[in-house]
Amino acid sequence: MTVMEQAAQAMRALALDEGLKDRVAADPALRALAWRVAERYVGGRTIPEALARAALLNAEGESISLDYMGESCRDADLAAAETEVFLDLSRQAAARGTNCSVSLDLSHIGSVVDRQLGLANATRLAEATAAAGQEMMISMEGSGRTDLILWTHERLCERFDHVGVTIQARLHRTAEDLPRLLQRPGRIRLVKGSYLEAETVALPRDSRELRAAYLAYATRLLDGGHLCSIATHDLDLLDELQPRMRRDSGAYEVEILLGLGADRLRTMRDRGHPVREYIVFGTQWWLYVCSRVGEDPTRLLQALVDATRDGGHS
Repeated sequence: MTVMEQAAQAMRALALDEGLKDRVAADPALRALAWRVAERYVGGRTIPEALARAALLNAEGESISLDYMGESCRDADLAAAETEVFLDLSRQAAARGTNCSVSLDLSHIGSVVDRQLGLANATRLAEATAAAGQEMMISMEGSGRTDLILWTHERLCERFDHVGVTIQARLHRTAEDLPRLLQRPGRIRLVKGSYLEAETVALPRDSRELRAAYLAYATRLLDGGHLCSIATHDLDLLDELQPRMRRDSGAYEVEILLGLGADRLRTMRDRGHPVREYIVFGTQWWLYVCSRVGEDPTRLLQALVDATRDGGHS
């Protein structure tokens, strides 16, 4: 393993350190430094800031996923309060006519406190987004929470047809999960997967096996015509999948995270494909940014440049 690969692995480990997140947030100097790095990947700290960023991208012909950052909430009252933020996001986005979906981690709204609490809060958001004409997208978390996420998604699909879910091509279990998900309504977002996982659970990152798995799952989604998001910034993968993307189908979109490939998204948009940019916002951005930087060793160099540039504020 090279030094850069070791550094990226260290960043991925830092992304799981909730204590470090709290220390960065509490120190004004560290917070200001870290925010300079975060601005590349984060759409703002408030709903109005995120919606303003979304409006600019809507004007360029992009759909948006909006995600109020947070996870692993272990307090029922806090989970209820965070659910209210998502409900406010849905209301404000609808009032502004924003072309967006609302994305979330179920653990942010109480699923790890109690799965019924998570389901109840998710149901409230599903009702609100349905009324607003917005898709609701459930994000995937570490493999230890996959069963809980898919259980909640299944319950929601008994009442709603606009609630999607994310699957990770890296996980060995996806070969069995995907056929079941294809029987449910709602969009399926296919990602490679960025969490630290044992090789008994997941394919190695940046491996040929992962690339083959992603292509196989994406091909099944595209050929089957199920609503899906092909969520990757890997232009080579997108090029290989392009012949299977029927522009008249209305069933697929290409989705890329903010800060990880605006040029790639423009390329796909210019080729006539529907595109979506994923915007996260909020104050809980440290772990998210560590994850993004840790995915690609070259982003460590970009983070160093961003951290040392003039300007930035906390």
